Amino acid sequence: MRYILISLLAFFAISCLGSPKVDYWKTVDYVDIERFMGKWYVITSRATSFEEGAHNAIETYTWNEKKNRIDIAFDYLKDGFDGKKKSMPQKATIENTETNAHWKVNPFLWFKFDYLVIGLADDYSWTVIGVPDQKYVWIMAKDYDMSDEKLKEIVDKMAATGYDMSGMVAIPHKY
Repeated sequence: MRYILISLLAFFAISCLGSPKVDYWKTVDYVDIERFMGKWYVITSRATSFEEGAHNAIETYTWNEKKNRIDIAFDYLKDGFDGKKKSMPQKATIENTETNAHWKVNPFLWFKFDYLVIGLADDYSWTVIGVPDQKYVWIMAKDYDMSDEKLKEIVDKMAATGYDMSGMVAIPHKY
């Protein structure tokens, strides 16, 4: 069992390395944490290997007042709408409290990664999350039914900031 855990951690660490890209640290100016909390549907992503085959992917953010952190529930169906339900609970701390747009997310054990809110609608209807090396990116919305035109507008807007938006994969939703 210990060997499996060590192998899994090593695999995850290596998969996070990827090819080097220009570091990207530009975030939105400010995130109202209270407005940001709640359910977000993952619309499209260039995601981690753990998320491959995700359907009905939802991230739910809950402010944990007692521990001064954000509790994250990531739930999805694996490989189809009739697939097995998977859950990945995570914790996040706000790294930059002036903007609330740079978090450190802890998916398991001691591992933490930078989580940047790089795009956010004025009405908090959609958001774009990235990481400094640009390997991963997620576009999420408060409604799972985003038009292709709106999605293209968001992708183009983020690409204009210098964030690599290539290789995005649509996340199917059906309720």
